[in-house]
Amino acid sequence: MNRFPILFFFVLLFGTFGNVQATERFITAEKTNDVILLKDKSVRISLYADAQMDAGIMRAVKNLQTDFQKVTGEQPNILNQISGTTSPLIIIGTVGTKSVIDDLIRQKKIDGKSLIGKTEKYVIQNISNPFPGVSEAIVIAGSDKRGTIYGIYEVSQQIGVSPWYYWADVPVETKENLYFKKGIYTDGEPAVEYRGIFLNDEEPSLGGWARATFGGINSKFYEKVFELILRLKGNYLWPAMWGKAFYDDDALSGPLANEMGLVMGTSHHEPMAQAQTDWHRYIKRNNLPNVWDYSKNSKVLQEFWKAGIVRSKSWEKLITVGMRGDGDEAMGEGTNISLLEKIVKDQRKIIAEVTGKKADKTPQIWALYKEVQDYYDKGMRVPDDVILLFCDDNWGNVRKLPDLSKPLHKGGYGMYYHFDYVGGPRNSKWINISPIQRVWEQMNLSYEHKVDKVWVVNVGDLKPMEFPISFFLEMAWNPKQFNAKNLLEYTEKWAAQQFGEKHSKEIGRMINLYAKYNRRVTPETLDSKTFSLENYHEFETVLNDYRSLAVDALRLKDQIPAEYQDVYYQLVLYPIDACSNLYEMYYAVAKNKELAAKKNIQANYYADKVKECFERNAYLDNKYNNEIAKGKWTHMMDQMKIGYKAWFDGKVNVLPDVIYISEATATPKDKIFAEENGYVSIEAENFARMNNSDRIHWEVIPDFGKTKSGITTFPQNAYPKSDENIYLEYDINFKSKGEVEVQLLLAPTLNFNHNKGLRYEISFDGGKPETVNFNGHYRGELGKWQSEHIIKSVTKHQISQPGKHTLRFRILEPGIVLEKILIDTGGLKPSYLGAPQSDYSEK
Repeated sequence: MNRFPILFFFVLLFGTFGNVQATERFITAEKTNDVILLKDKSVRISLYADAQMDAGIMRAVKNLQTDFQKVTGEQPNILNQISGTTSPLIIIGTVGTKSVIDDLIRQKKIDGKSLIGKTEKYVIQNISNPFPGVSEAIVIAGSDKRGTIYGIYEVSQQIGVSPWYYWADVPVETKENLYFKKGIYTDGEPAVEYRGIFLNDEEPSLGGWARATFGGINSKFYEKVFELILRLKGNYLWPAMWGKAFYDDDALSGPLANEMGLVMGTSHHEPMAQAQTDWHRYIKRNNLPNVWDYSKNSKVLQEFWKAGIVRSKSWEKLITVGMRGDGDEAMGEGTNISLLEKIVKDQRKIIAEVTGKKADKTPQIWALYKEVQDYYDKGMRVPDDVILLFCDDNWGNVRKLPDLSKPLHKGGYGMYYHFDYVGGPRNSKWINISPIQRVWEQMNLSYEHKVDKVWVVNVGDLKPMEFPISFFLEMAWNPKQFNAKNLLEYTEKWAAQQFGEKHSKEIGRMINLYAKYNRRVTPETLDSKTFSLENYHEFETVLNDYRSLAVDALRLKDQIPAEYQDVYYQLVLYPIDACSNLYEMYYAVAKNKELAAKKNIQANYYADKVKECFERNAYLDNKYNNEIAKGKWTHMMDQMKIGYKAWFDGKVNVLPDVIYISEATATPKDKIFAEENGYVSIEAENFARMNNSDRIHWEVIPDFGKTKSGITTFPQNAYPKSDENIYLEYDINFKSKGEVEVQLLLAPTLNFNHNKGLRYEISFDGGKPETVNFNGHYRGELGKWQSEHIIKSVTKHQISQPGKHTLRFRILEPGIVLEKILIDTGGLKPSYLGAPQSDYSEK
């Protein structure tokens, strides 16, 4: 390749969707005829940025500089002038800022029409001779500030830096060679104007982590949040609000958001750029009454709201108007529409007075949340320029959409959606419960109904929602790119971005399934009564679904490279393993209660299982908080999820109540097995009765043999005397009559007693027993016994009539271990382990 100085120039624009999209791969590690060299062992990249470049864009440039260093091992220089040969060179700029981009447009090296007048658009392309001595360049030009920033981060992503490199510890793989595929690339303009997230219900997890990491939810914390949103091509944020005030907690937060390019809002119930916590501080600081009631305290409220607009006057924001009750509650019962309309009118007067512009020149939004939608339905209206923010029901189900048969509201519509919620029936704060199939269906429904001004989603603590956040913001940029058939493909591509291609399909499948399972019933709502133990094997089925998924996740863990173990735990293994553990625990609670009610001693096994799972939950949380990523995520999994007594949560997990049955109070029950489909199958330990003597007794050996257990007599050197009846009895309810074949599956014990063989007696209903020596003389069976690890001993019997019958198995020598009994009444099919155990009742 002829090495002329290469300009790698990022022009970031906002425009209409083109046929070529930047999501196509334009960075490659392979050298071909249609590429431009960016980096190899012999060259070092430089970045060019105009000296007067916007500070927020310069932050992104410096991040790009760091990202290149992570990928290539060398940090590019940042230049603001070109002298001599500089190769390769990356130049970053924005149209309309008297930058080099404007010069390139005048030279017709960039199509100005694709940039000028566009919103948040970037174009990335190669050009020839942009500067003297530079024969070829790559240009990324932005139509505006955020367009430029998005273009920078698109390059970061394509060279191999995930937007989640910080928030999920996605490692960066180093590359020796990087090339740019010649062409023009753009994602066009976003379909939704304001695209963002809401940090909510952030205690104890996110708040605890932020205090431990940054000293609080402050500007240092928000710098990481802002960067993530921009890397995901979002632009909007509702900040954390439980006892927090974004602008007041840290005076640097507001200017930082404006510098970095974030549009700030406040939540649906916090008007005029003031947090509810601001209100409580305001009245305390000024010794004013705490009366959040406009009909009684309008003057104080107006001054408070004015202070919010004055404080944020110079910063880009979307102002919430209207009013709800204090603390995210409904207004009083006497609230009337005329008062609410007056509140909005007076708020707009304040906005106009402070900004010196007409109110309609400052973006505003009115949230139709909960009871506020009722006011709208009853006729309340706001000025045409105010965005109407519709809401879901807090659980991802859209409540209201525009009536397309009527004139649309000129200010447009938004949607406030939820991945997290505090409220009935129970909180949902801990983990991802939002399969993207449902998110896509509801948000596509919204978009098709002209909801395209604002998409904001409540993400709770942020971290457990990595995947749905990515999808939500990606969809907000271009809803049309998704359809019902390509959602799993997106999941797999997202997995590839975080983990590489090798395991992306399997990881994508697991991420897809665990969200699906969590939407069956949210983890906080799950308990021992959710699924049926009695009907359709329902509880066992859902337990096995999650158990199987957890096994897959644990198996794959051993194939994941060491540097990916932390991100694998966060995004895949922890959510699957921890949720599977909850299913195990609540199933054990259900079984414990069922068996305890019958005074069955097996209840104790499940009681112990409940405690084991509860302790394992603490172990998994502790590993997330204190072990992965060298303890980086302390407190992030502090959220309580076990022990809900009402819709709200407590501070700590609570061990479910269990019942232990003492041996003295346990009620012995006779098991009666039922013939179905032409056979009866019985695990040997499930006898109805046993008979011991003073010398000899039966014992079950758990986990012995091929299926569940084995049962034999002890001491193993005690031979029964003629007057000792050492037997087991099994009760069977036959539907059929006639000849049946009984197959005893015995451990492959050999004729250790001087080749005499081991004998047993078998009979039905007290009839004459048949004596069987099952291993006395070998006739070529030894290899089969050794291979199959079993001896099958077969006898024939007559069942005179349908109904209950009793099979007796009596041993005549020690060392006989019975594992399973199969009775063929005409329908038993061949299998290696024998048919699964038949259903039984207890009497």
